[in-house]
Amino acid sequence: MRTINIELDKSQFIRILNELDDTDKLEIFNELKKSLFLKRFNTLLELTKTTELTLDEITKEVESVRKQRYEKGKQVI
Repeated sequence: MRTINIELDKSQFIRILNELDDTDKLEIFNELKKSLFLKRFNTLLELTKTTELTLDEITKEVESVRKQRYEKGKQVI
């Protein structure tokens, strides 16, 4: 397969995208979502990283909330 390189600025690229049918736009959208997910997820992990809580403290809090919900009959499975 032969490869061709084309340079476009952002406005040209957007104009071309707008000319595509919905199926092609959705395909491009899904590819963008996949490519950005890992980056966004890693950024979220970095922003929420803390040394203030231990795994044991988190586990105790989760179990406490589960117990309260179960006692109220609101346990979500």
